[in-house]
Amino acid sequence: MTASELIARARTGDGEAFRQLTEPHRRELHMHCYRLLGSFQDAEDALQDTLLAAWRALDRFDGRASIRTWLYRIATNQCLNAIRSASRRPAKEWDVPKIEPPEPSRLGEVVWLEPYPDALLDGAIAAPLGPEARYEQKESISLAFVTALQILPARQRAVLILREVLGYPATEVADMLDSSVDSVHSALKRARATLHRRIPPSGMDDSPPAPASPAEEALVAKFARAYESGDVDALVGLLTDDARVSMPPMPLEYLGRDAVAGFYAALMSANRKYHLVPTRANGQPAFGTYLRSGSDGIRRGTGLVVLTLAGGRISAVTRFDNSVLPWFGLPRSLPCN
Repeated sequence: MTASELIARARTGDGEAFRQLTEPHRRELHMHCYRLLGSFQDAEDALQDTLLAAWRALDRFDGRASIRTWLYRIATNQCLNAIRSASRRPAKEWDVPKIEPPEPSRLGEVVWLEPYPDALLDGAIAAPLGPEARYEQKESISLAFVTALQILPARQRAVLILREVLGYPATEVADMLDSSVDSVHSALKRARATLHRRIPPSGMDDSPPAPASPAEEALVAKFARAYESGDVDALVGLLTDDARVSMPPMPLEYLGRDAVAGFYAALMSANRKYHLVPTRANGQPAFGTYLRSGSDGIRRGTGLVVLTLAGGRISAVTRFDNSVLPWFGLPRSLPCN
């Protein structure tokens, strides 16, 4: 059935026709909302609001743009509305019992950030891109990129994603945002400058190993062994000199090997024994972390750590709390072994 036939049926109230019309774009729209909002959960809500708004507005779809572009327009504006109306989420207090963290190097600017499961990327980053896209799809889902986006004002964020991640022409972006082409160009220029300061261009020496390559697997395995054995020296030896540890929604950040060593020395004190379960998030290697506690031998999930690789080392470790584990198909606890 053609798109025109599906639209005609959907306009009569045929829900299945509407599902067939929108389902091919569902995952890429979810990723789009995630990039704008930095939150997996908020992206879910924005996607549902987008589909509901599209269902209600289908009679007004005039066919000048494709269904895909029309849905992106609705999704972008739903996210901008969500950003405008959302109250600022408070930072979370340190919540690891019996552990006192060292003084942080700084407090992070982006407190609210969530990881994105690689299992959901199929269909989300394989979508067709316009000729003006500048970012590789795997780069545009990295934690560093999504974090940097959250620093931008909302409209600059939307313009940069639509223009340089998805490759829409300036005229179409202006139409999506009910703006002018000059305004789009101006917003893009400012967004580029901010992003360039946040994410300097990488050279050949600090490009990460290819996903699932022997080099990536070897580095990640070394990290897991050091973490599980509580070997802080071995763990820190895998880091770049300017490595960073962050833990949203807790704002604490530790910068540089010495600061990171102090943090992990505190975290792994008192013979705390962790077990790591591999997964992937934002196109990067990750682990669910489990801590053996109590006399029952059960290992309880403490969170998710995502590794950012640079060359043959680890340049960042981002820790998320255990509420994200179910998104990755990971249990809240593991039986004793």
